[in-house]
Amino acid sequence: MPGHFEPISGGGAAVALDEVEISIIRSLAVQLLELVGPGPGGDASDDPLAELFAEGPSEPPSDPVLQRLFPDAYSGPGGEEAQPGQADELRAYSAEFRRFTENDLRARKREDALAVIRSLDSLAVAGHGGAVLELSPDQSRQWLGALNDLRLAIGSRLDIEDEEDADVLYRLPDEDPRKPMVMAYLWLGGLQETLVDTLMS
Repeated sequence: MPGHFEPISGGGAAVALDEVEISIIRSLAVQLLELVGPGPGGDASDDPLAELFAEGPSEPPSDPVLQRLFPDAYSGPGGEEAQPGQADELRAYSAEFRRFTENDLRARKREDALAVIRSLDSLAVAGHGGAVLELSPDQSRQWLGALNDLRLAIGSRLDIEDEEDADVLYRLPDEDPRKPMVMAYLWLGGLQETLVDTLMS
C-alpha cells in the first residue's frame, strides 16, 4: 500500500502516507484553495437562492494556472486556433458558458480541496510518523478531482503541455530549483493513476 491507493471494502480506497507526504499534500491543497478563491460574496451566503442564480465572470482569468483550471469551453476545431471569422463567435460562446458555469466549477474545486484537507486532518499519525488514509467512495472521487487540479496547477507553473515536457523536466539536475515541483508533479500523478485504477476495479 505505501505510495499507492488500494481498494478497501465498501468501494473506497486506502493509501499509506508518511508525515512528510501528509504535510506536502495538505500544503498543496491549501494553496489550491487560496488560488481558486472564495465563492461570490465569500464562502458563506445569507441567501442561498441568490447565490444559486449568481452569474460568474465572462472573461477568462489572467493567471495561467487559473486558465488551465478554468479553460474556455469553445475553441477552434480539435482545440486548434479558430479561424478569423470564427474567433469572435467562439469567444462569445465561451463567455456565455463561463458566466453560467464557472461559479459552480469553482465551488466544486473548493469542496474537493477541502475534502482532502479534512481527511488528512482527521488522521491519527502513528509513532513512526505515518498513517493509513481510508476514503469512502465519495471522498475518493473528491480526492481524484483535487489531485487532478493540483497536477494541472503544477503542470501549468512548469509549462508542461504533454508527457514529453514532463520527461525532459524529470531529467533535470537535482540542484535545479524546479526539481522539487517536478517530483511532486510525478508523485501526484502516481497517486492519481492508482486511485483511478482502484475506483474502476
